[in-house]
Amino acid sequence: MIWVLLVLGLLGVMLFIERTLYLHRGQIRAKAFVDGIKNILVKRRLIEALTVCEETPGPVAAVVKAALLHADDSADAMRFHVQEAAVVELPALERRLGSIAAIAQVAPLVGLLGTVLGMIATFLAFEKGGAYAMANTLSAGMWQALLSTAGSLMLAIPAHLAHHFLVGRVRAIVRDVEWSGNEMMKYLLTEYRGAEPTEEEGGAKSR
Repeated sequence: MIWVLLVLGLLGVMLFIERTLYLHRGQIRAKAFVDGIKNILVKRRLIEALTVCEETPGPVAAVVKAALLHADDSADAMRFHVQEAAVVELPALERRLGSIAAIAQVAPLVGLLGTVLGMIATFLAFEKGGAYAMANTLSAGMWQALLSTAGSLMLAIPAHLAHHFLVGRVRAIVRDVEWSGNEMMKYLLTEYRGAEPTEEEGGAKSR
């Protein structure tokens, strides 16, 4: 069972590193990003704002892009497309978190199984020894069996902490996505549509 625990530990470390890097890449400063998009839209450069969203990774940029692509739609239509973009992006954030939680839950059971199997082997050896069985035979088998339980707890505790850490990161990104989508929709429906066209746009329309 120790080998099983080692495999689970290696798998858990790989999943934690992959998820940490993925979430770090997808988490941006939402307020600074939205403010930058607003500054671009003040100049009526919608294509440039879309390009910035394309070049920025993460669900926040994807949700803002969905709002920009439907900047001329009604409020309900814009809200629908923003929510659709969020539904597409958010499940990717939670991917593989269940595997880490499963490792944290299964590890103690694997350790307990190893301990039980070790105790069975120990008492079997003690029984075969008969009157010549020594106490050190029993004690040596017991500490080897309990080693499996100790190893499982040493794996389960960091796995639980890693899961809680990643869940917290996901919740922070979800909050940023919700705020960014609402903020961008509010801006597009009020200030952007009510803004006066620039001189370049006015001249283009007059021509």
